[in-house]
Amino acid sequence: MSEESMTPEAGAVATDGAAVNGAVADGAAAGAAAPAGGKAAIGDIEEAMKDVVDPELGINVVDLGLVYGVHVDDENVATLDMTLTSAACPLTDVIEDQARQALTTGPGGGLVNDIRINWVWLPPWGPDKITDEGRDQLRSLGFNV
Repeated sequence: MSEESMTPEAGAVATDGAAVNGAVADGAAAGAAAPAGGKAAIGDIEEAMKDVVDPELGINVVDLGLVYGVHVDDENVATLDMTLTSAACPLTDVIEDQARQALTTGPGGGLVNDIRINWVWLPPWGPDKITDEGRDQLRSLGFNV
């Protein structure tokens, strides 16, 4: 099988973690699990990541432009290249936990077997990375973007 990926930007620190076993969480992504022995589609992973919400802004990480790249290996492990609005953000653990929940749990065990997050600092995040939908959500919260 060939590896599937969305081209990532420069990466920095990799964070590995074990898959979470347990019940489906409220708000888990509604998507089919990868077929037995198969790999999750990048589009399905990106859609599931919309359930991961920045704890400070209340907007999902995809629409904020915090997901720079997605790669799925032959063992159905997703590596996410992500950034934060600030390198000093103390909430990386919260975002990692939400990402793991969104991608590794659900019907049939989740979309992927495990995740890794590469925290990426170059190029730096800026408001230009926010999607139109993200801008609409921020405006509805009173932000001027």
